[in-house]
Amino acid sequence: MWRDGALVAEGFPVAEVSDRLAEPGTTVWLDLCGPERSELDVISAELGLHGLAVEDAVSRHERARLDRYPEYLFLNVYSTEGEGDGQALREVSAFVTPRALVTVRQGVGFDVDALVGHWDAHPDLARYGVSYLLHGLLDLVVDRHVAAIQALDDESEALEDLLFSADSGASMRELQRRSFELRKNLVRVRKAVLPMRDIVVTLLRRDVHAVEEPMLPYFQDVYDHALHAIERTDSLRDMIANLLETRISLQDTQRNEVMKKVTSWAGIIAVPTAITGFYGQNVPYPGRDQYWGFLTGTAIMVASSLVLYVIFKLRDWL
Repeated sequence: MWRDGALVAEGFPVAEVSDRLAEPGTTVWLDLCGPERSELDVISAELGLHGLAVEDAVSRHERARLDRYPEYLFLNVYSTEGEGDGQALREVSAFVTPRALVTVRQGVGFDVDALVGHWDAHPDLARYGVSYLLHGLLDLVVDRHVAAIQALDDESEALEDLLFSADSGASMRELQRRSFELRKNLVRVRKAVLPMRDIVVTLLRRDVHAVEEPMLPYFQDVYDHALHAIERTDSLRDMIANLLETRISLQDTQRNEVMKKVTSWAGIIAVPTAITGFYGQNVPYPGRDQYWGFLTGTAIMVASSLVLYVIFKLRDWL
């Protein structure tokens, strides 16, 4: 609990929330991790929360959004935790009242210590109450989004290098596997990133009365970061699509190279086959049954094969 921007109390029971808020100049943050229904009933009675909002707070996989109620706001967002294939979405719900912020988490995946550290890094803003707490939450979530997108961007660059260096079936299979993982992770991150723009825009509306006037520039900064994150996911999606198209083009090129070589060797082999077929006829021809005829036929086969080989080599078919 903060009073006039200074931290004055921690660890008090949920049932005391209304009493704490009755004190002048106080702001309360209450964090519930995997709460029991009885705990939610208590906080609902303390703050007058609607049953539907409470149900959404304890339900998993709710859509990221901001709902307006007469006396408070209900917020649901997803933070990204981990790196690479270990990236996961952590759902965080929050009730935003004029003087209290209640966060609800279904597990320990969301780093609350980082959130507290974010608040502690800006003690001069604590006097703005819930606006200060809400800004810290949203700023941390968006920063996690940006970090996740940067990790995906690094992976896409690594795939570019692998794409043009893959020269074996094993390398191509590795490229396909990592491309699939990259697309899957991008879809997951976009699910968390895209709604943030609308959420922050709604909070910035003056008729919502959710943000103190001095905090508006800070929320605008969060909006800019959220917008930048969305633009980067769009660019990354296009980059992944280009990677896939390039991979297909390279595979087609390799297949064409193989076909050219096969066709060239078939052409070289076809000439001796035609000549031996001619000499295998049961009709008289010059040089038949003569040693010089054998030498002539052999010379023609070797010379024609060499000529075709040189021609195909000059045209880069072999």
